Amino acid sequence: MTRLFNWRIVFKTMGVLTTLEALFMLIPTFTAWWYHEPDFGAWIVSSAITWVSSWWMVGAGRQAEKRVGEREGYVIVATVWVVYSLFGMLPFWLSGALPSITDAWYETMAGFTTTGSTVFTDVAAQSHSILLWRSLMQWIGGMGIIVLSVAILPMFGLGGMQLYSAEVTGVSYEKLSPRIADTAKHMWVTYILLTVSEGVLLWLFGMGGFDAVCHSMSTISTGGFATHNDSVIAYTPAIQWIIMVYMLLSGINFTQLIYAFRGKPLRLIQDEETRWYICACLAGGIILAVGLLIYTGMWSSIRIGLFTSIATITSTGFVAADYMIWPSVLWVLVFFLMFTGGASGSTAGGMKWVRLAIFAKSAVAEIKRRIHPNAVIPVRFNGHTLREQTTSNIMAFMFFYILIIVLATIVFCGCGVGFDESLGIAVSMIGNVGVSIGQWGSSGCYAALPAVAKWTATFVMLIGRLEIFTVLLLFSRSLWKK
Repeated sequence: MTRLFNWRIVFKTMGVLTTLEALFMLIPTFTAWWYHEPDFGAWIVSSAITWVSSWWMVGAGRQAEKRVGEREGYVIVATVWVVYSLFGMLPFWLSGALPSITDAWYETMAGFTTTGSTVFTDVAAQSHSILLWRSLMQWIGGMGIIVLSVAILPMFGLGGMQLYSAEVTGVSYEKLSPRIADTAKHMWVTYILLTVSEGVLLWLFGMGGFDAVCHSMSTISTGGFATHNDSVIAYTPAIQWIIMVYMLLSGINFTQLIYAFRGKPLRLIQDEETRWYICACLAGGIILAVGLLIYTGMWSSIRIGLFTSIATITSTGFVAADYMIWPSVLWVLVFFLMFTGGASGSTAGGMKWVRLAIFAKSAVAEIKRRIHPNAVIPVRFNGHTLREQTTSNIMAFMFFYILIIVLATIVFCGCGVGFDESLGIAVSMIGNVGVSIGQWGSSGCYAALPAVAKWTATFVMLIGRLEIFTVLLLFSRSLWKK
């Protein structure tokens, strides 16, 4: 017997979340007023529409049963990104900054999913309010709309455990306290502290105050939206080192970061996924640095190599140099780094290193079993023997990950995009990286992409941000049965 779906709680929760978006919109609205920008009216209208719509949804969910089951949780998590993007695109469209609905939708989805690719051909020409909204969208989406909500929903009598478990990325998640709302609050406090500290450092080392705010939000969210057309290429080495350090921190599991900030730094060293992640960033950076030194003789190769490696692995997508003019062996390495991602429970995209590490260990264990067929060779991670279900989950995830890349590549090729570039875009979108290879390369500007390809790209972004299964489960018959 199928339990009735609790639509009222979905409407009520979506209404509360959209109210938060309306409040966030007041920040760029004030910015437009402060700088006397012509799009102030568009921000007023956008905020009003979002506010009224949020209260209509709250009203539609009035007297809802306070029960958020698995089905309701997955529906909320999957649709909140779409709803946020529908309202979030209004300022772009109404202000005329992006008069095309397709482009406005693309820019907004790239923001909330922290993909960071753009359709603006001249980013620097945009108003302060538009630039701030781009970074703010990434900052909201970085830690996750749902993780923000579970810190607030209990005030409205709504539970958040199902939402949290559906949203947090990776193979598993870890609570910092018995109450899930407290865990979310701890994460958001850390998230805010990292953002503020980076912004202050960027400002102290010469970046303008407005740019420092925007870049700190884009860094901590591993989003990559910049306020200039050349990303962070024009900034001083000191600023690039600061951004590099905070990108590296943002790619670490936030639970491990919080323990480290509480006086338990050994947790970072003891965590096997963190070690894999840090070693990958360093190895990629060293290889790129050596390659740049050999092929180009660049004495800044260490900084640029490490920056490119960290920015790619964490899916931030900031660029310190145009890697498409490098020898092909180097930018091909950058392309393969796009497959990896940061640690689970971080703001980074990609496959996540916990999956890659377990996949590698499972492959080695299988070779040993072939040599010793009677031996019992378990796969261990962080000192624990993994259940077969965990490894099966990872294999299934990687199968669908590759399948989506293949299907998206076919669609992009069908739209007239070359194969190499189609493959690069597919990998970039599902990993929420933003930058790619070929024509779009390190610029991350997709204005010339055909409309059908842009809509496909936004869907792939969403799937990548929700870690595939959240979307696929909505089409599973078993989910809708008791």
